[in-house]
Amino acid sequence: MKKYILAHDLGTSGNKATLFSEDGKLVGSQVASYSTDYFNGTWAEQDAEDWWEAVCKTSRRLISTLGINPKDIAVVSFSGQMMGCLCVDRSGNPLRRAIIWADQRAKEQVSQIEEYISQKKFYKIVGHRNTPSYGIQKLMWIRDNEPEIYNQTYKSLNAKDYIVFRLTGNFYTDYSDGNSNGCFDLKNLKWSEEIIEYAGIDGDKLPELKPSTFVAGNVTSKAAELTGLAVGTPVVIGGGDGVTASVGAGSISPGKTYCCLGTSAWITTASEEPIFDEEMRTVTWAHVVPGLYAPNGTMQTAGGAFSWLKNEICQLETHQAELDRASPYDYMNAQIKQSSVGSNGVIFLPYLLGERAPRWDSDAKGAFIGLKSENNRKDLMRSVLEGVTMNLSIILDILRQQIDIEEMLVIGGGAKGGVWRQIMADVFNAKILVPNVLEEAGSMGAAVTGGVGIGLFKDFEVINKFIKINSIQTPNLNAVNAYQPVKVLFNKCYFALESVFKEM
Repeated sequence: MKKYILAHDLGTSGNKATLFSEDGKLVGSQVASYSTDYFNGTWAEQDAEDWWEAVCKTSRRLISTLGINPKDIAVVSFSGQMMGCLCVDRSGNPLRRAIIWADQRAKEQVSQIEEYISQKKFYKIVGHRNTPSYGIQKLMWIRDNEPEIYNQTYKSLNAKDYIVFRLTGNFYTDYSDGNSNGCFDLKNLKWSEEIIEYAGIDGDKLPELKPSTFVAGNVTSKAAELTGLAVGTPVVIGGGDGVTASVGAGSISPGKTYCCLGTSAWITTASEEPIFDEEMRTVTWAHVVPGLYAPNGTMQTAGGAFSWLKNEICQLETHQAELDRASPYDYMNAQIKQSSVGSNGVIFLPYLLGERAPRWDSDAKGAFIGLKSENNRKDLMRSVLEGVTMNLSIILDILRQQIDIEEMLVIGGGAKGGVWRQIMADVFNAKILVPNVLEEAGSMGAAVTGGVGIGLFKDFEVINKFIKINSIQTPNLNAVNAYQPVKVLFNKCYFALESVFKEM
């Protein structure tokens, strides 16, 4: 009898439930959306009950529409949004809405930690900077501003950890999501007593840490009734979405590297030790694969910059695409091809929403630099793709200081465009590999993690059965050489304007 794996990917906008067969084939998927409340400028919250309803709804739909016997589902596993804070009581009842990763309210709590520990020492323990994005700072904010909630809190959970509790009745988190709490000892894979003490948090409010492959329990009768799953189905805890995507993109051994080109973008590799950058420009996550780490750099606006270009500058292409029932990006790419390497001297800084890696500058702005009367729209369009790729190349160069990277798998919506992939090959001087599935890495990673967790798969190498490479784009040596001075100029442009951005 064929066995199936059910993977839930709890994102920011909704949950995607995906069913895979044990031989790596995608059987079907269902999506249920939920809302985010953005308010007070930098606050972002979600209702945990919405997560649970989305998991129940998508599970039932998958089972019913595909005609699957629930008993043939061998395991349920998870990929989930990270860096959150959901306070629950001893019975697992949410005490308030979840503060999600995008929330930046805890700036004062960052300062409280900085009174005791420097950014550099914090970075060397956690693999990340001390910022308002992480879970411990958000829990501190609740302690300082909602003490009645803090005092009732039994555990502080991330999204997937709450769903695991709803399915099994047990409280756990995995190393990758533990890492996203900002109080995790990265080298020793345990809570950092030092940071917890400096934060003034009760460490018992943090869940027990386990490997991502850990079987957290089995589906209870109550959860089975609501989800359509069979009672007793094993539940593997899985990992944070950014790290399960590493598995789904095949980054499961040292040097295996991928780039996700979505609205934001990141480059992640795999290593046997954390990669610490002296300027703290990159971060390191605990990997889903035991014994590995996932060094990473994430930029704010990648595909988002290309989308901005489409909406604000390429309205003619968008209109023609609507008439032809085609993609406006196809018309844009045709014109980008007609501009030369280096966009005829135009540099685009892609900092439309400030920047994380490698700048860590919330004041950074977007800019077209070097415009001349001879430049045209094609140059502007090409410069946007080049600017995003230049920024990613800085991240790649940091990782390359400690690990050899000669090829890179590319996923996400941006990977659909051959023009952009060739620019990446030339700027990165690396082979660009395009898999058969571009937007299922998180789900695939969660599925493989679940299969390994219950022994259905021997090890993570099975991901190679899931991934098929559809195409490879190799660097053009002339373009590689032409881009070298452009990369230097791109960096100079940012630093020349860094102080100006702060005044804008």
